[in-house]
Amino acid sequence: MALSTVSGRKGIVTAPHWLAAEAGLSVLHDGGNAVEATVAVAACLAVVYPHMTGIGGDGFWVIHEPDGAVHGIHGCGGAAGAVSLDLYAGLKAVPFRGPLAANTVAGTISGWVAALETAGGTLPLERLLRDAIAHAEAGVAVTAGQAAIAEAKGAELRVQPGAYAATFEPEGRPLREDDVLRQPVLAQTLRRLCDEGLASFYTGALAADIAADLAALGSPVAGADLAAHVATRPAPLTARLRDARLWNSAPPTQGFASLLILALFDRLEAGAADGFEHVHGLVEATKQAFLLRDRHVGDPAFTGFDFQGLLDDAAALDALAAKIDPAQALPWPQPPQWGDTCWFGVGDAEGRVVSAIQSTYFEFGSGLVLPKTGITWQNRGSSFRLAESGWNALKPYRKPFHTLNPALAKFDDGRVMAYGTMGGEGQPQTQAALFSRYARFGSDLQDAISGPRWLLGRTWGDQSTTLKLEDGFAPELYAALEAAGHAVERVGPLTATMGHAGAIVRHPDGRLDGATDPRSDGGVAAW
Repeated sequence: MALSTVSGRKGIVTAPHWLAAEAGLSVLHDGGNAVEATVAVAACLAVVYPHMTGIGGDGFWVIHEPDGAVHGIHGCGGAAGAVSLDLYAGLKAVPFRGPLAANTVAGTISGWVAALETAGGTLPLERLLRDAIAHAEAGVAVTAGQAAIAEAKGAELRVQPGAYAATFEPEGRPLREDDVLRQPVLAQTLRRLCDEGLASFYTGALAADIAADLAALGSPVAGADLAAHVATRPAPLTARLRDARLWNSAPPTQGFASLLILALFDRLEAGAADGFEHVHGLVEATKQAFLLRDRHVGDPAFTGFDFQGLLDDAAALDALAAKIDPAQALPWPQPPQWGDTCWFGVGDAEGRVVSAIQSTYFEFGSGLVLPKTGITWQNRGSSFRLAESGWNALKPYRKPFHTLNPALAKFDDGRVMAYGTMGGEGQPQTQAALFSRYARFGSDLQDAISGPRWLLGRTWGDQSTTLKLEDGFAPELYAALEAAGHAVERVGPLTATMGHAGAIVRHPDGRLDGATDPRSDGGVAAW
């Protein structure tokens, strides 16, 4: 059955698992605001979608306040103080799995702390984490997508030190669809956060248990690294389009690329939705944005590039757009990025709209599940380069390049839109597809997400750099793109390779619309 845009007035939540959307809506029903509901969604996803996200990862927020102010939060951990090239001697790259992949602090919980500090909410933490704790204890049915990933990745995960096999393969095999996943140790950790406070993840008794487990498993992350970590609040980057202003996270995320793609496309002929000018234009804008992203985006302490300056420079944007050939594809041999993630959005009746995203990077992160706490630790630091200097080089305390980027837009007519997706290299491209369909061509919100998509390069599960297209476009589009020089690869029906997108829109009259992705297990919960 085809999905339809869902509407409400008092609150709306979209998430890539329906239980998480319900958890967020229940918080709104109990008097919580959009930020409090977002924490509930984030916690629930950490339990019901552990292959995609968890409290052992990082998270980023962009928040629109009722007064129109927009601000950001980076719950992003840096590399351990003990990392060095000597630690990785004999290796050509940081491993994707195992203790040496678990080389950065997990910042997700610090992002919750920062968000709740300014939310003005009234609900206790016990209420916000209630559903997550219940699902971790009682168990949740494994989805088809999670089962497929567990089967495909099991061989490389079950051999890692820690509690992966005991947690996710309790019967000695990967969990299958509709099996019940129970995580009692993680439930107890979430309870401890309620009892000891979220800060205990970094400086309390919980932090001591986390540090002890990490040390025993061979990770370089130490208690001192946890204690030194705090979330930051850099202003989101912003870009002006013809009828809207966009915001997205500042570096070390690729939010710059997401904004730049749409700023360049805003200068191109549009044609019709999903026609050649639309798809080719966005693909070529993506290439220009990724060329700059891959040279400059990383820990802002290690670059002097003026990201906001470029986005504000109309002449520079015009010049970049002029590099796009309207009829011919730029050859594309660029190496891709990796990543798995969960984006989710919440809107409340007061006018808050939250765009949030959190991730453990690869499926189940580093594969290290901490025995004392049930936390799956991220492998975000596997993106570091083993180099003395330069872009994203491994250094103590340095923050790695992030694919994560939560998007938000405010239209001149007063609509506020939060949107995003998982999918590594595909995130800016999916954002561009759904935003342009909705904003430039007037598509229904759900149709903008459900329609066929494309992907230049790789997302999770694929390493090729072809231009992948789902079925569903006009037959002549595939031929026209090939004739223009694109390395077209048909990938069949709708596939999770194209990400798990979602969007919410708050209209000036207070109506709230929401949509989710048929490629996910998502849901929209509205009131």
